[in-house]
Amino acid sequence: MTKKRKKKKSRIYIIWLMNLCLTIAVIAFFVWHESVPDVSPEKVLKTYMAHISNREYEQMYEMIDAGISGNISQEDFVKRNSAIYEGIDVDNMKVHITSYDKEQKEICYETSMDTVAGNVTFENKASFILEKGKYKLIWNDSLIFPELDSTDKVKVSTTSAKRGQIIDRNGHLLAGEGVASSIGVVPGELENKNDAISQLAELLEMKTEDIEKKLAAKWVKDDSFVPLKTVPKVNELKLMSIEPDQETLAEKDRQEKLLEIPGVKILDTTVREYPLGEAAAHLVGYVQNVTAEDLEEHAGEGYTSNSVIGKSGMEGLFEKELKGQNGCSITIVDSNGNKKKIIVSTIVENGKDIKLTIDSNLQKELYEQFKDDKSCSVAINQYKGEVLALVSTPSYDNNDFIRGMSSEKWNALNEDENKPMYNRFRQVWCPGSTFKPIIAAIGLTTGAIDPDEDYGNEGLSWQKDSSWGSYYVTTLHAYEPVILKNALIYSDNIYFAKAALKIGENDMESSLTKLGFNDVLPFDIKMAKSQFSNTEKIEKKVQLADSGYGQGQILVNPLHMACMYSAFCNEGNMIKPYLTYKEDAMPDVWIKEAFTKDVAQTVLEDTKEVINNPHGTGYAAHRTDIILAGKTGTAEIKASKDDTTGTELGWFSVFTTDENMERPIMIVSMVEDVKGRGGSGYVVKKDSQVLEKWFSGN
Repeated sequence: MTKKRKKKKSRIYIIWLMNLCLTIAVIAFFVWHESVPDVSPEKVLKTYMAHISNREYEQMYEMIDAGISGNISQEDFVKRNSAIYEGIDVDNMKVHITSYDKEQKEICYETSMDTVAGNVTFENKASFILEKGKYKLIWNDSLIFPELDSTDKVKVSTTSAKRGQIIDRNGHLLAGEGVASSIGVVPGELENKNDAISQLAELLEMKTEDIEKKLAAKWVKDDSFVPLKTVPKVNELKLMSIEPDQETLAEKDRQEKLLEIPGVKILDTTVREYPLGEAAAHLVGYVQNVTAEDLEEHAGEGYTSNSVIGKSGMEGLFEKELKGQNGCSITIVDSNGNKKKIIVSTIVENGKDIKLTIDSNLQKELYEQFKDDKSCSVAINQYKGEVLALVSTPSYDNNDFIRGMSSEKWNALNEDENKPMYNRFRQVWCPGSTFKPIIAAIGLTTGAIDPDEDYGNEGLSWQKDSSWGSYYVTTLHAYEPVILKNALIYSDNIYFAKAALKIGENDMESSLTKLGFNDVLPFDIKMAKSQFSNTEKIEKKVQLADSGYGQGQILVNPLHMACMYSAFCNEGNMIKPYLTYKEDAMPDVWIKEAFTKDVAQTVLEDTKEVINNPHGTGYAAHRTDIILAGKTGTAEIKASKDDTTGTELGWFSVFTTDENMERPIMIVSMVEDVKGRGGSGYVVKKDSQVLEKWFSGN
């Protein structure tokens, strides 16, 4: 019995002992588990740095030991880090760990980041504490930059790049730095504030609420100068002229009335200026302050909220070259404002000047001649390919975009039925009879036209056969013999309709394709593509016949037309146009052997007759001192074949024929709505006056 009791006691003891051991083991396991971190310090640091690029400051705060880190509050932590990292525009942050001291729980690492002033790379250290199985950062300001103390500030300084100028071939300014007048108010000097604001609104053509909003801005103090509007600076020299223009006098009067209002000041301010204004607005374009969309689209390109960006024309086309790169530095300064450490610095690079082949005087003269018309003109040196002028009328003053355009004026421009904002020289137009020399060259090249073959006098109307129904090709003059030269002189539609039928659809399509139709014009400015049909081919015989005299579905860009005409001056080679000025530039051929040398010479001689023969449609441009060649054209724009109310486009292509003359030139002009105004003769008269100025050296 005793033995049994002893055995039972022994068994209970063993069980108790086993339970005790198990309990100790479980406790030991949990103690051990609590002491083993689930994430390494290296991973913690990389995660922390990744939060910086994502602007996740609250998550960063959760990864630090706030107590050991100087009891910093989350609010102060977020404020300090966001101000610095966002102030320097941190992006693309990378961390490379170089060593880890396990005993000291200290990591040495290298950081690389992109900033507003460029890339920054530096070495640093980070210390950790193990707390409840997790590594937490011991934070202080030196974790941002090694040299940064809690009382220091990080300062970003920017030096704005000077925007490059746009100049013409002779160095005349097309876009650059100018001076305007900034009209503003010193609030503390205003008397009868409400009355003064009403007067200002009327004189400045502003809304009273817009003026009040500017005066209520947070930065405004009683002695602040609050700019309200930028206006043209009154040119004293213009005022002193014998007959000062009315605009200058009106602006002078307005500014004098403004200065009578107590508190109003007029100060000089530097602005982007476009001296040619309306005469070159479609060519030069304009700049505007960047928008949020611009900043997003051009992220990383050095733009800030104070930047301007080219919005159209040359300003937009050469934006990268013109804008330059701002200089920028990131500096640590102490509590007294003393420079402590330059983190990174980039030197300002001013924008490059862009010199164009444009001749300002020619540009202005073409604009003056056609400013009241819906028109476009291009002028080139047909031997070199230099583009001398690109004009679209009516136009707008690109300076208005710099001085500040009212919504009323903007709406008026966009709602104007004459479309002053529409760039006509970039478009395609029905060329009418100016296309006949091209058809002549195609016919001679393909062998479809014998220049001496007499097509016979058909009178003033003709149709191929009765299958054309009531449709007839009409012309204005009867003459004999009906050969190529006379057909060009008299601008005979019937001859060229027959010539097109002789050429045939296939040869016509392939020839025009070779001349660049349906292709991109190799030029700085994107031009609409010329076409020979609204579909991929010429569908009908009537369409083919109409194409022969520049009607049907033929549409041509004016600069492309000039390039095709250049082949007559360059032994059959079509010149490549260019806009950026080059010293001693060699001509570049766009399409080699567009026509043969003999064909080009034949058409050249015949187009001379158009200008110099008294019966020629371009005889009004005839000169006794210089031999010109060219072709007139009147294109009918109808809703249908039976339309008798359609409008007309007037064309004139005219060019010098002596390669060795000092200033060779080719002008191609198109004017809308010339019906009842002389047709193409209206354009001939205008271009003749332009040429008179050009040849006189003005």
